[in-house]
Amino acid sequence: MKKVILSVVAIAALGLTSCKNETKKVEETTTTEVSKEITMTDLSFGVRGNCDMCKSTIEKAANSVEGVASANWDVGKKKIDVSFDDTKTDAVAIHKAIAASGYDTEKVAGSDEAYKDLPGCCQYDHDMMMNQSGEMKSEDHSNHDH
Repeated sequence: MKKVILSVVAIAALGLTSCKNETKKVEETTTTEVSKEITMTDLSFGVRGNCDMCKSTIEKAANSVEGVASANWDVGKKKIDVSFDDTKTDAVAIHKAIAASGYDTEKVAGSDEAYKDLPGCCQYDHDMMMNQSGEMKSEDHSNHDH
């Protein structure tokens, strides 16, 4: 009887010891994964558009790209600021996504089909300046009355 009890105790002790070691391994793996830092890249470039509806569409297109953390298009400056994980995407993919939604970027012309489907207020002038500095260029009207 003593042999049976000793055998049961020995098996239970081995079982608990092996579970304890497995728990440590899982904790070490989790710690390693958490300590990896994601490197974010910040990028700004010009995008043509007119209004807040454009802003919504442009930002939605940029944010649809896997790896994009944030996108903010400035209506007045015709400029988008994007933050993204460069291990998951690149600038060209973001330009292409915005262009596919109908808007011209500095590097990629907007899709003609998507442009035609934009609301009237969003159909911008294709020669529009993409003013990244925020300094509005005004025409000189000093030589005539307005």
